[in-house]
Amino acid sequence: MMGGYCAHELFATETTLEQVMDPPSVIVSSPLKGNFETHLKFLGQFAAVEHVELRPQVGGTLEKIHFKDGDLVKKGDPLFTIDQTPYEIRYSQATAQLENAQAKLQLANQELTRAKVLKETDAGTTQNVEQRLADQQAASALVNVAKALVRDAKFDLDHASIIAPFSGKIGTHQVSVGNLIAGNRAGTGPTTLLTTIVSLDPIYLNFDMSEADYQTFQRQRMTEKGELASKVYVDLGDAKLNRTGTLDFVDNAIDRSSGTIRARATIPNKDLLLTPGGFARVRLALTSAESTLLVPDAAATPDQSNHIVLTVDHDGTVKPKRVEVGDLHDGMRVIKSGIGASDLVIIEGMASAAPGAKVKPMNAKTESVNQKNKE
Repeated sequence: MMGGYCAHELFATETTLEQVMDPPSVIVSSPLKGNFETHLKFLGQFAAVEHVELRPQVGGTLEKIHFKDGDLVKKGDPLFTIDQTPYEIRYSQATAQLENAQAKLQLANQELTRAKVLKETDAGTTQNVEQRLADQQAASALVNVAKALVRDAKFDLDHASIIAPFSGKIGTHQVSVGNLIAGNRAGTGPTTLLTTIVSLDPIYLNFDMSEADYQTFQRQRMTEKGELASKVYVDLGDAKLNRTGTLDFVDNAIDRSSGTIRARATIPNKDLLLTPGGFARVRLALTSAESTLLVPDAAATPDQSNHIVLTVDHDGTVKPKRVEVGDLHDGMRVIKSGIGASDLVIIEGMASAAPGAKVKPMNAKTESVNQKNKE
């Protein structure tokens, strides 16, 4: 009876040991394949392509404001009207002076013609002809002066009505109707700030490249043909709002204090959702789409300045491999180097998989990223 009990206990102990010694199960998968571009990432800030402080070129009493603060305005829309009465008076005076000068010129022309006729009949003198010619030239000069005065008066009259210089969004008005405002054509004297206006479509996106990123960009740009090296993707946190732009400016020197160089992209903004001063993440395309390997982002664990991927050999041994990672696409991390397409990467159960230990790999269902996107 006792012997049977001992044999049963020994059998149970062996069974337990066998269970303890079973290697842990892990989920493995070969890297997925996909076609993606290589990017550099930055944080950028939007800025208006055109930004203007509206100041009058003529002074006077502000009579009317034609917009509401924050309105979208089109080029040529009236914005402010300054009292035009003194400028209309001056324009009328200049016009009258022009008419007077033209009448004198007409008279001078007639007298010059008469003097020439008299000289040909020996009834006049050469001196008289020369005098009439000088009078005619002086009268012609007075006409030119009068025309300039008319243009000058017309300029002031026209600029008593201030219009939008381009299409965009206007700010708040800085003066109210009835205020006396100061204007100056050359901007050398004091002027009154009326409001500001910024353009919205397209819009600039400014960002700074580190010296290392700039060198990478320059090397890659030399090898690319066409505009691939100038394509910019803007991430606004919502896939429906993301958009593509074009890199159109890189500064001519690196800032010595920050070690960065300023770059600028132009982004279409037809829906006017982008606002100057806002921030967005920028991805600058370096290469055209090329085949690459991807693993779940959680499978590429950071190890100081590197990343490690745990793989399983044919005998079930866990083998860590150092990899170079790239961009993240829908939870999948691009692997630039370090593993091959046939490697079995542990994607679940990494906590129980120690390097050099034995595991029981179980295959996960995989498919290429390209096929997944097609579906």
